[in-house]
Amino acid sequence: MDPSRSPVGAAVRCPVPSRVVRSRTDSANPGNSPNRGLVHDLVGVGLGPFNLSLAAMAHQVPGLRSVFLEAKPEFSWHPGLMIEGARMQVPFLADLVSLVDPTSPWSFLAYLADRDRLFPFYFAEQWHLTRREYADYCRWAATRLPNCRFDSPVKAVRWNADRELFEVEVPGEEPWLARHLVLGVGTEPVIPSAFAELVDGAAPVLHSGEYLTSPHSPLTLARGTDNDGRPLPLRDVTVVGSGQSGAEVFLDLLRRRGADAVPHLRWVTRSTALAPMEYSKLGLEHFTPDYTRYFHALPEPTRDALVPRQWQLYKAASAETLAAVHEALYERTTAGGAADVEIVPGTEVLSARATGEGRLELHCAHRQSDVAYGLRTDLVVLATGYAARRPALLDPIHDLVGRDAGGRYRIGLDYRVGLRPDVTAGLYVQNAELHTHGVGTPDLGLGAHRAAVILNAVCTEVLGRPVHRLPEATAWTTFGRPGSAHDLPRPAPEGSAAEGPAPEGTAAEGTARESAASFGSADESPAALVYP
Repeated sequence: MDPSRSPVGAAVRCPVPSRVVRSRTDSANPGNSPNRGLVHDLVGVGLGPFNLSLAAMAHQVPGLRSVFLEAKPEFSWHPGLMIEGARMQVPFLADLVSLVDPTSPWSFLAYLADRDRLFPFYFAEQWHLTRREYADYCRWAATRLPNCRFDSPVKAVRWNADRELFEVEVPGEEPWLARHLVLGVGTEPVIPSAFAELVDGAAPVLHSGEYLTSPHSPLTLARGTDNDGRPLPLRDVTVVGSGQSGAEVFLDLLRRRGADAVPHLRWVTRSTALAPMEYSKLGLEHFTPDYTRYFHALPEPTRDALVPRQWQLYKAASAETLAAVHEALYERTTAGGAADVEIVPGTEVLSARATGEGRLELHCAHRQSDVAYGLRTDLVVLATGYAARRPALLDPIHDLVGRDAGGRYRIGLDYRVGLRPDVTAGLYVQNAELHTHGVGTPDLGLGAHRAAVILNAVCTEVLGRPVHRLPEATAWTTFGRPGSAHDLPRPAPEGSAAEGPAPEGTAAEGTARESAASFGSADESPAALVYP
């Protein structure tokens, strides 16, 4: 592939490589060649959109040796939520590369050109892609990037102190040797404690991430038979959780339901209202590098208190999806029809048990009215979100990783995890830093920028220079002290002389400096953040 970064070279002289089906012994893919003694500058573990973004950018850097390892046989992104018509909550420019390098041959527009779909997309005038198209775009990139290696489950990561390298272990292979390691292992479904003993068994409970793929899927059961062809009438379905997934599942079930209004649908959420996601122009500036820098500098207790209060920024459903739910309900009641649904905010499921009839009984509490009650249902879909996980593959280096008071990774502004001072290699994370970097952590709109920050940090150490120029200002909002501010004298205690002006900087900055001086703080490369 021509590495030219000019728009003309990328779009005309250098078309994106055609689809190549590679075997595990394909010598064109360095990730599939023998691995004895080969040292990689960058090894990624996991290949979701975030590490795929980093793989695309790393592939463009001459002299940088990188490989990204994924356990699955091919790229897959939330297959259980590929609901017909479901759209992304970020614009198409939030692809793998465009917000850092719009001339990249791995952009969404390059994908459209390769598929001969630029004119149809142009006339469609769609700012937000369907989820299916975004997944296909990512799959398109993953099958063409030569540094992406599938069928490669990483079982353990060890530190080789003698060679000052990470050893990344894949069964049946020589260890992959890495100067720098990036974890992109993704998040895992959050299962409320009330359902913890039911979700993995035979009980009719599933997480929304398996909505289209689980044997318990209502799309299978609602047809009147289970996967073995046995009659299994589905009379009542309960969706728990009011984020985007919950709204999409509820809407899909509502649209699929027959004229006889079976099954009965119920939507339960702890949130006090089905409020839409914050999508105002200035509100969206919370998903900028400016806000990330501000949030990272706040004291840890302030950060921990702030994130739950910002749920409408990243956990709520879109206004469009909620409007579609209302429209579907309104349409069902035309000419005297019945909606036959229950939408119940402010309610928490305290416990759940399977009954002898193959049903579930839910013990619920409505907090505002202080009322407890029970519900019987045939199936529960848990749209209760995802959270970062601690992968077992890091167990061998557990004692090398710095953690905060809550046992979470200490993570620098450049996404580098704090390690014991004698560990010279870098460990970086993607989508595991909500507690240090804020609500933009899971947002695809910041994915390319985060990948560029990590890549700049790695290339500064490996090649002696960063490779991407990143903007210094990305928001109109000033999230901390404004530039026009001046210092005020501190109030003097009674009976004492007035003190001088307060020292420059904020309490948050002081806390950040103290944290940086403690064990486990990350050594950040200034060039990793902005390259003028």
